[in-house]
Amino acid sequence: MFKIIQHKIFLLAFGTVISVSVQAQQNLKLIYDKPAENWNEALPIGNGKLGAMIFGGASQEHLQLNEETIWAGEPGNNVPKNTFDSIRKIRKLLNEGQFEQAQKLSNATYPRAAPKDLNYGMPYQTMGDLFLDFKGHENFKNYTRTLDIEKAVSSVSYEVNGVTFRREIFSSFADNVIMIKLSSGKKGSLNFSIHASTPHLKKSIFTEKNQLVINGTSSSSDNKIGKINFKTVAFPVLKGGKLTSIKDQLEISGADEVIIYISIATNFKKYNDISGNPDVRVSEYVQSALHKKYDAELKEHIEKYQKYFKRVELNLGTTEQTKKTTDIRIKEFGSSKDPDLVALYFQFGRYLLLSSSQQGTQPANLQGIWNDQLNPAWDSKYTVNINTEMNYWPAENTNLSEMHEPLFDMIQDLSVTGQESAKEMYHAKGWNMHHNTDLWRITGIVDGGFYGMWPMGGAWLTQHIWNHYLYTGDQQFLKKHYAALKGCALFYLDVLQQDPSKKYLVVSPSMSPENTYMKSVGITAGTTMDNQLVFDVFNNFINASKILNEDKGLSDEVKSALIKLPPMQIGQHTQLQEWLTDMDRTNDKHRHISHLYGLFPSGQISPFRNPDLTEAAKNSMTYRGDKSTGWSMGWKVNWWARLLDGNRAFKLISDQLTPAPMETKGQSGGTYPNLLDAHPPFQIDGNFGCTSGIAELLLQSYDGYIYILPALPDALPNGSVRGLKARGGFEIDMEWKNSRLKKLIVKSALGGNARIRVAKDIQFKSKTGLTSAKGENPNLYYQVNAIKKPLVSDKAELKGYSIPETQVFDFDTEKGQTYIFESK
Repeated sequence: MFKIIQHKIFLLAFGTVISVSVQAQQNLKLIYDKPAENWNEALPIGNGKLGAMIFGGASQEHLQLNEETIWAGEPGNNVPKNTFDSIRKIRKLLNEGQFEQAQKLSNATYPRAAPKDLNYGMPYQTMGDLFLDFKGHENFKNYTRTLDIEKAVSSVSYEVNGVTFRREIFSSFADNVIMIKLSSGKKGSLNFSIHASTPHLKKSIFTEKNQLVINGTSSSSDNKIGKINFKTVAFPVLKGGKLTSIKDQLEISGADEVIIYISIATNFKKYNDISGNPDVRVSEYVQSALHKKYDAELKEHIEKYQKYFKRVELNLGTTEQTKKTTDIRIKEFGSSKDPDLVALYFQFGRYLLLSSSQQGTQPANLQGIWNDQLNPAWDSKYTVNINTEMNYWPAENTNLSEMHEPLFDMIQDLSVTGQESAKEMYHAKGWNMHHNTDLWRITGIVDGGFYGMWPMGGAWLTQHIWNHYLYTGDQQFLKKHYAALKGCALFYLDVLQQDPSKKYLVVSPSMSPENTYMKSVGITAGTTMDNQLVFDVFNNFINASKILNEDKGLSDEVKSALIKLPPMQIGQHTQLQEWLTDMDRTNDKHRHISHLYGLFPSGQISPFRNPDLTEAAKNSMTYRGDKSTGWSMGWKVNWWARLLDGNRAFKLISDQLTPAPMETKGQSGGTYPNLLDAHPPFQIDGNFGCTSGIAELLLQSYDGYIYILPALPDALPNGSVRGLKARGGFEIDMEWKNSRLKKLIVKSALGGNARIRVAKDIQFKSKTGLTSAKGENPNLYYQVNAIKKPLVSDKAELKGYSIPETQVFDFDTEKGQTYIFESK
């Protein structure tokens, strides 16, 4: 039996903390018993701006270094000129059913390789590498290498000739520096040299004023000249011993303790301004850190990091596996019980987001901020037909809302640069972009007329603006970003075309990202994903204009277009159709299942509200299969959670927590020894996708309600979580035992109606304040945008979708109050 206790606790006013009787997760460290042999074993640290991969060698420490604005090229967009006539011809060919000819014309208009006067985006680039060489440390024992994600600190410890040597390394959240503290168990025993390298062609490495300096300029690529100038300094401070400067390295001998301050600065100020002074900046960064004692710097770093990280705790239970090193736990996950590794993986995703995306920095790119190459896979830029968006799926529901801000800043930039592509390529108002962008905020076609002919990037990115508003209720934020929502809606209002049947308005030309319906043909009109995206773009604008009391006339115009969008369709294989016509293949195993955007991250498909569409979506998932690239499996965890199949979602988590192959190509996915996701090669989106998916197993807030434990896997029967967020400003803590809810705490930041869905067998001892939910949720943050009734093929064989028995309750909340539901 359950009872409900209403605590009128004004958390903001009195700072009261509710004890949840949650056993805190004990293991928040990645642990290894040997140094990294390659980059995929090294450990990532970062503060949003500066990143490093730490190898932890005994005889040679190796830090591969990154700074978020070291990109090839220079300011400027990549919008092709004089292609609108081709766009119109492609539309005509598509309407006439001449699909191959349409694709050929698209490929000819936008070649696979960038024309001489154009570019397809610039690569994110490494700064280079810093090395610490320790002679005589080749024979070591009692080695331990860790990454403490509760403190954002990495450490190395080992013994040589009876002396213990220790290193502590972190990328400071307090200052723009990476700090390395070296110490030992015997005075005067620190003897090592510091040197560096960089792969950049324009470079200089030298010592001055007792510091090592690396100057360089980023690469030229396509039609752009490399104009990012950077300066890196490594400045050691000794306690005892002697520091000697040689031409391009520093020698340290007989020191008791050494602290090395590393900082990097560039001339980048904004996507259209590179007038910064890296010399001045890097000096300011180092001097600021030098004014603090090491312990004070470390303390401030941990406090600033934990302000966000410690908002959420997840305990899924521990087994003997926690005593093993992290690489072994990954290898054995499929054949052992290790629920704590799932919790660690969840928190590692949050650690990565905090480390790669801070207020005022660039957004996390394909590799976050960690990249060891000048020309990484897919340029390590921003791929917005899934990957960039997936990076930010955990931002709201895992209580890291502030880490979302760099993405919003980039959207603001793109809403300006994207006006050029909208006007030049489509003769349209508003703004748009295609499937890729970079530091310079390009919005034109990338990678040619097959992969690049997808004018929907802005449509997807702007969903994050609306989603942030739904979670926070921040009207000032909505007002600030309203122009981006409006401009996006204006673009689609202009470019929508009548389909051949004259029934619908569709986006043409476009594609279902990277997939084909005929051999080498993907270009089409009215894909299901496009229809779903425009549906959300239009509804977001309509709702925002109403909230802000803006543009009523335009809102009415958008409403008129909204009702002309095609409905979703269930095809001949009882699948959710990917295209406007029924061309899906049951043997299609493509990594993108873009037409399930409507299931997640959007909420247009709901098991309770749309069981037929849910069944069709499940069939599409089943046809595609499970094993795929890392990011694809991450998306599938979220989809199966929305399908309320926790066991299938957990299978995908298990597939993801499989050792990744060391090959750098393919679609086998998995996880590297350092817990980073493999496409392969490394892409960070799969980490973020799985973190989001684990949260979705425990809590979902869409379709008008907060669903508690909607898809709990059998493998996680006992556990607790604190601090997950739901839309409408609700924060949720819960405990469960034997797969049944034991305790629930709801904190209300905004007030308003809370509608909760729980399992049917949950009984409340007292229903004071609770009412059975009826009708639509009056809480505006839970408004459901009604979709059209789906069209169903005569050949489809719908069998009905089984959904769990649940009960739904409403209770009124007040701002700042906490409500506790508990069992006897």
